[in-house]
This record gives sequence, C-alpha cells and structure tokens, in this order.
Amino acid sequence: MSDDLVQIKQNFIEGLSSIGQFWGLPKGMGAIFAVLYLAPGPLSLDEIVEKTGLTKGAISTNVRGLARMGLIHPVTRFSDRKDYYEAETDFYKAIRAILKERQSSEFDRAVASVRVTQEKLEAGPPDPERDFLLQRVRALNAFFNTLDSLTAAITRLESLGAGTISLIVKLLK
Repeated sequence: MSDDLVQIKQNFIEGLSSIGQFWGLPKGMGAIFAVLYLAPGPLSLDEIVEKTGLTKGAISTNVRGLARMGLIHPVTRFSDRKDYYEAETDFYKAIRAILKERQSSEFDRAVASVRVTQEKLEAGPPDPERDFLLQRVRALNAFFNTLDSLTAAITRLESLGAGTISLIVKLLK
C-alpha cells in the first residue's frame, strides 16, 4: 500500500475517533470501528491491535461495547478459534444503535445531573457568575432534550421499516 493511502486511512481513523467522541463513545471505539469499516473483510483482535496501536485489553473491552450496540458483528471462521469482527455498513442501523445506547440508565443519570444542576442554579439568588453558569447549563439541557426527541423520533421511524425510512430520507433531499 502506498504511503499516501496509509496516511489517508490514518486520517480517516483519527476523524472517526473524533466523531465517536462527539457521540459519547471512547476514542478507541471510534478507531476500532474505522479500522473495521475500511477493512475488506473481517479482522481478528490481533489485527485490530496492529492497525490501531491500542492494547489487546482495550480492544477486547471496546469490541464488546461496539458489538453490544450493533456497530460491529462477530464473524465465525470454520476451524479457526480466533474472534473476528466486521463493521456494520448500514448507517441507519448504526445511528439507531448509537441513539438506543443513549437511552441507557448511565446516560440518563448524567442528563439528570445536568437537570438538577439547572434547578439548583435557578433556585439561588441572582449573581453574574450564577447567571453565566445557568445560561451554559440551560443550553446543555436544551441540547439533551433535543437529543431525546431525536432518539424518540428515530425509534418510532424504525417501527415503520427500513424501506419507509429510505423513502423519507429521499423526500427530504
């Protein structure tokens, strides 16, 4: 492979790692997904270690999380005891999986803490620093509320089936 392609792939992996962080996933998960997405076939854990530079323990932990979310899938090879994985290439499934993961109780506790912080700030006396903090926390809370609405909408769309979702996307273009 040419040095140019190696650099392009590395830039893609770093970019997807950043996108993964935006969605609340660890950086390593984004890198693993990117490596698997660019692979022409399933990769073993050892191959993923080699391509990401992450430790085998980190790979194993992140692979389990990605598989639980449906972003990657295990692949069995006859007469080979190694674990192999491939990336989900249907982006609608991937986004739905990420949004469903957002509905986890851990994330709900984090969102609730933002809401409680807002309530405490609103209950206190007016103060320039308090007002600034309140403005920031309200903005974050509004973002989480929007994300919840988006999650609910996509979950409802899922019940309509993939064909309907594709049609809606085409109509919106």
